[in-house]
Amino acid sequence: MLAVLVIAFFVFTGLYADVLWYDQLGFLEVLTTQWIARTVLFIIGFLAMAVPVWASIQIAYRTRPVYAKFNSQLDRYQEVFEPLRRLAMYGVPVVLGIFAGVSTSSRWDLTLTWLNRTPFGSTDPQFGFDLGFYVFELPFYRSIVGFASAVVLLSLLLVAATNYLYGAIRVNGREVVISKSARVQIAITAGLYLLLQGVSIWLDQYATVTETGSLITGAAYTDVNAVIPGRQILAVAAAIVAVLFIVTAIIGRWRLPLVGVALLVVSSLLIGSLYPWVVQRFQVDPSPRTLEAEYIQRNIDLTRDAYGIADAEEIPFEAQTTAEPGALRADAETTANIRLMDPLVISPAFQQLEQFRQYYQFPDALDVDRYEIDGKTQDTVVAVRDLKVSGLGDAETWYNSHIVYTHGYGLVAAAGNQRSAGGQPVFLQSGIPSTGALGEFEPRVYFGETSPDYSIVGAPEGTKPVELDYPAGGENDEQTQTTFTGDGGPKLDNIFTKLVYALKFQSEQIFLSDAVNTSSQILYERDPIERVRKAAPYLTPDSDAYPSVVDGRVVWIVDAYTLTDQYPYSNKVSMSEAIADSETLPQTLPFDEVNYIRNSVKATVDAYDGSVTLYAWDDEDPILKTWQKVFPTTVKPMSEMSGDLMTHVRYPADLFKMQRAVLGRYHVTDAGAFYSREDAWTTPKEPTEPANTTLLQPPYYLTMQMPGQDAPSYSLYTTFIPEASGEQSRNVLRGYLAVDADAGSTDGKRAEGYGKLRLLTLPEDDNVPGPGQVQATFNSDPTVSQSLNLLKQGQSDVINGNLLTVPVGGGLLYVQPVFVKSTGNTSYPLLQKVLVAFGDDIAFQDTLDLALDVLFGGDSGADAGDNAVDPNAPPETPTEGDGTGDGTETPTDGTTGQSAEMQQLLRDASGFLKAKQAALADGDWAAYGAADAQLAETIAKMLALTDGGQ
Repeated sequence: MLAVLVIAFFVFTGLYADVLWYDQLGFLEVLTTQWIARTVLFIIGFLAMAVPVWASIQIAYRTRPVYAKFNSQLDRYQEVFEPLRRLAMYGVPVVLGIFAGVSTSSRWDLTLTWLNRTPFGSTDPQFGFDLGFYVFELPFYRSIVGFASAVVLLSLLLVAATNYLYGAIRVNGREVVISKSARVQIAITAGLYLLLQGVSIWLDQYATVTETGSLITGAAYTDVNAVIPGRQILAVAAAIVAVLFIVTAIIGRWRLPLVGVALLVVSSLLIGSLYPWVVQRFQVDPSPRTLEAEYIQRNIDLTRDAYGIADAEEIPFEAQTTAEPGALRADAETTANIRLMDPLVISPAFQQLEQFRQYYQFPDALDVDRYEIDGKTQDTVVAVRDLKVSGLGDAETWYNSHIVYTHGYGLVAAAGNQRSAGGQPVFLQSGIPSTGALGEFEPRVYFGETSPDYSIVGAPEGTKPVELDYPAGGENDEQTQTTFTGDGGPKLDNIFTKLVYALKFQSEQIFLSDAVNTSSQILYERDPIERVRKAAPYLTPDSDAYPSVVDGRVVWIVDAYTLTDQYPYSNKVSMSEAIADSETLPQTLPFDEVNYIRNSVKATVDAYDGSVTLYAWDDEDPILKTWQKVFPTTVKPMSEMSGDLMTHVRYPADLFKMQRAVLGRYHVTDAGAFYSREDAWTTPKEPTEPANTTLLQPPYYLTMQMPGQDAPSYSLYTTFIPEASGEQSRNVLRGYLAVDADAGSTDGKRAEGYGKLRLLTLPEDDNVPGPGQVQATFNSDPTVSQSLNLLKQGQSDVINGNLLTVPVGGGLLYVQPVFVKSTGNTSYPLLQKVLVAFGDDIAFQDTLDLALDVLFGGDSGADAGDNAVDPNAPPETPTEGDGTGDGTETPTDGTTGQSAEMQQLLRDASGFLKAKQAALADGDWAAYGAADAQLAETIAKMLALTDGGQ
């Protein structure tokens, strides 16, 4: 009893902690609704299993023959069983009932959506039912029939065992003798089971429109003309056999039902398996394109509806491939916003320049956002300076980790399209205290992606602060302290709650420490995605949350989706595979195979107090409407979103990746062409990875103007190449998909163009190079190779940034920043060069602005964002910090820095390289040889100088 009480107390403390957490967050309704639903379903499941099983056993026992003759073996069975009879007759139903209750309670979401179901307003083309029938009702009905079948089958087995044990069923050689009472009970129970199987088979016919076949998802020709009629026939046959069992219970003859069962088995083989095979093999396979056309068209139409791509605007695009002078004049605003700072590359620069202390950190992959600065929209690369308690080293005590170091500090933003003269990011918001163009905002980050598992904050008014706020710097290296004043977690204002959380986190310090007072709060579950997932368990959050400064506070913006795999005729896609690319690693999702997705909710998580706000972004989504009936107070209308928040929400990347995975084939809307796979596309592999990579190139956010748009807008884009493999693969562009990701800036009102998909389709005879082909050209070009070899001198690595594809100049422009990084441990990448390509022409210069001018005949007609950088300034190699992460840099030495002599040699080498290429173009071999000799001599001097420096 003591052990049971201890276990019960631990369970209670866990549940009570959940109540405190949800109550503080304001989502207690979510927890209590789940608990009530689970409890009610457990009771229903327990009773629905235990009562019929108990009644069946009791009836079999009470109607047993009083004077039955037993053989010796049965006598021994009864001797063993009789002392346990009462326990078994009650224990078996109870145990089975518990298992059934647990199983049914886990289907609380299915039950609640059935009770609160919302019609879709559209019908399926096969049966004419509302699509909501397949999403909400059919799965529920099938689960009920499956549960009832399990109850009846277990009852039948236990009835047979009980009757055999007590002599109601006797086997004498080949003769089986069954008493009247046993016959009636077994026959009725078997009849119920066959009747349920008939219902199950009847429901199975409707499931054909959501099942995945060899050709499409949904009922194809064979399903419609053989499988569905066959299941209807078998369902009726099962019901007839069930009636035969009922007749047997009355007249006592087993021949009819047994023959009926045998015929049912044979019929299931002939009608359910053989006949569909014959239809497929001899009717469909010889003429599939004709016979399957109607059903393929259903699949195309409903798949495009389910993934929100039905309204994608397809634009034929005759891409120009000749770089003419002034070609970019009409795209000046787009070229000015081309991002040069790769968020996957420049994180070390943030770490070295803005980390300041070892207990701060930045993520390896930064985020992108945009802000209005001086009346213009500026694309930015952003990250919060989050806490890293493991950086404390020996000082990582419980007190420091959970009482003193409680939060990160500040949001750092760099211009996406600019660089300093040395190749560093141009910071728009930086420093401690935080200063910059983003204005005044609450900089403290108590809730972040890498926050500690828990922190204890808060103190009575007038108490000296103990939380580290930020290091003030200066000669005395002073620190400022603060006290959390928000409402971010459950209060530890009494002994019991201290004990609850001491047990939850297995730390007696929570209970014993004098730093825990009546004003203390405990902050935990601090990852923004996890907070959204717990606040709305029916939603699937996007894999990436990004920070923004909104209305004077740092908030995490999280997109969330409603999903189903029961949308009729819609192609099923593995979400984990579709969203995986070089930026997002494959991940395990609780709901993976889906065929319907909507970005139904935009969520925010306040970085200071952790408050979660859910906004209904797609209030027409029937699944969201259904869940709003279940949890009526948790989701706010979009009308409550501020204009500042609207400027930062965007079209989500995971939804876009799902759509591009589908559009690779479903951009083809003709059934015949779809069947022949005449124009199937796929997403290119990441061009900067090795040739054997399986990672896909991710989509990118850029401010650009697509054909069909009047002005540039914040967009998300991806490219397509032909779907092929091995030697047949061709890395040429076939499609360019972009979506308007700008939601506008009006309070509670989405911009009209938001979510508009535009698909540029390139002619098959127009061999515009794809990303992989362009990257190969960059890597193999002799001029580029020699320039890169120069950059690699002095113990440096060259890093190719993201390869961007921008529709400008009537064609497609490729832009790739090139970073140089010293091999030292504390170095960071510097943007030194930019590669550009248009058609078959490429250019490689110090700035994007200069590269565009060179590429387009000396004058592109537009300026890039780095046009203020002096291309004649002495080049720099990456610097190394002092290892403390305080943003300072040490004087460079012979391996990482450059003397004046080295700078002059680099300029000379660049001039000789250009002279060599010009001579080669003119066919002047004498000048070519002279320039080559001078280049070799210059490189030798550089190597000698480098060796001397070492």
